Amino acid sequence: MTKLSIWLNATRPKTLPAGLAPVMIGGALAYHDNSFSLQLFLLMSVLSVLIQILTNFINEIYDYKKGADNQDRLGPQRAVASGLIFVKQMSVVSIILATIIFASGMILVYHSGWIILVIGILSLLFAYSYTGGPYPLAYHGLAEPFVFVFFGVIAVNASYFVLTGRITEISIIASIMPGLLSTNLLLVNNLRDVDTDEPIGKYTLAVKIGKENSRHLYLILNFIVFFIPILLAIKLFTLWMLLPMLAVPLLAITSIRIYFVEGKALNRVLAMNGLTILLNGILTSIAFIILKIYG
Repeated sequence: MTKLSIWLNATRPKTLPAGLAPVMIGGALAYHDNSFSLQLFLLMSVLSVLIQILTNFINEIYDYKKGADNQDRLGPQRAVASGLIFVKQMSVVSIILATIIFASGMILVYHSGWIILVIGILSLLFAYSYTGGPYPLAYHGLAEPFVFVFFGVIAVNASYFVLTGRITEISIIASIMPGLLSTNLLLVNNLRDVDTDEPIGKYTLAVKIGKENSRHLYLILNFIVFFIPILLAIKLFTLWMLLPMLAVPLLAITSIRIYFVEGKALNRVLAMNGLTILLNGILTSIAFIILKIYG
């Protein structure tokens, strides 16, 4: 395995749709509302993915330090825990990455004002406090609600705000889908790791509410996602907004499978969940674009 491939694997490619999909939706909605800049959209897309990567890198550092990434781990191999990347190397790269994100984000601040600066700082703090700091969110069962907010509500509406200068009812409703799907991505990950997280004091939401309740919560969140396109279709008086429902088979498959598999087998559900996030983002974006072009 080459050094480059090691670092690429450390970015956790299957999780990156969680960063990209909400920006796609916010950008497509802005295009629908006659306010779009390709340059700003591309910058936001890159920054959102970089924040996701930064979160994953910091997670590698602190899960290793706290003993969460050990020989009993059921998920993919972690570069720091396996010694492929040293903690100091990952720390230096994370600092450089955070600096690049902050500096590049100042372009958005210049364009859209201080509120984007606040959102950017909060996003970087979340990337750190997910598993780092004096009260790591992932270790106290708080990661899921924060993921919903940052990878759903904030990501979509901040993207839309940068491009349009406002937030609308439609942007808020649309932001629920990637938020819930990203929450479920994390929920599957934590459900898989319940038996190894609890002994080392990582009290994720899945640990706190138990495996069966985690499965029920996953099903409920997917069920809510199913109805958001219907609500958007009603609000916008168009059947085009039902296009995201083409992803319903994936929602159904993962919702059923999660009740019948355990341990490493949940890695496949995790991958399908990541695909669902991306597909939902693409289909929702296409729906807004088609609605703009054809009405």
